[in-house]
Amino acid sequence: MDIIKYDVYRAPNIGIYINVNDKYVMLPMGFAESKAEKLAKYLQAKCMYLSIANTRLLGVLAVMNNKGILLPKTAFQNEYDLIKKETDLQVGVLDSKYTALGNLICANDKGAIVSPWLSKEDIVTIKNVLGVEVLQKRIAGFNQVGAVMVANNSGAVIHPEADEEDMKIFANVLGVRTEHSTINNGIPFVSSGILANNNCIVVGTLTTGPEIMMLTRAFLN
Repeated sequence: MDIIKYDVYRAPNIGIYINVNDKYVMLPMGFAESKAEKLAKYLQAKCMYLSIANTRLLGVLAVMNNKGILLPKTAFQNEYDLIKKETDLQVGVLDSKYTALGNLICANDKGAIVSPWLSKEDIVTIKNVLGVEVLQKRIAGFNQVGAVMVANNSGAVIHPEADEEDMKIFANVLGVRTEHSTINNGIPFVSSGILANNNCIVVGTLTTGPEIMMLTRAFLN
């Protein structure tokens, strides 16, 4: 598994606009084909162009693992229908007033760490659609747990101020090693600058050497 630097719209915030699992790279409508082909090659996945809630914020608004994808209630019916038609994913809609699901949920194929803001009904939907064990807990004082943690099936990185005892709990739920890290030269909101599936890790272009080392320790060892 490699760690590769990449940019989107001439900026390093790749996790805001793109969502990935092992089969699909979900890209905003109008995304440059040449850049999409490179990304598909890195991640060994098929490109799919779409919007969510008529926006380009695919990483912020949706959560995906290899079983399913969760969309916010603001997603349009044609967006839901496109994903159902073009993928083999179970598609669910979270009927919550909180719509930035990518900022509220960190999931891999084994477990999910979820914001305390979400309801018991939301937790049931998450379990059913993603097929995982769910734990609700803040990270480093943040309820936006999906913004400060990224996981695949081999590792996870988390906000540098996350508590060590909490990290042990998260590691148990996700079934992976968990390491402190930042991204893009000191940004603690790691999901903004990382695309992680089980084939490759793609990071923003401002990611430093020490950050690459932290990512290597989490995902490659």
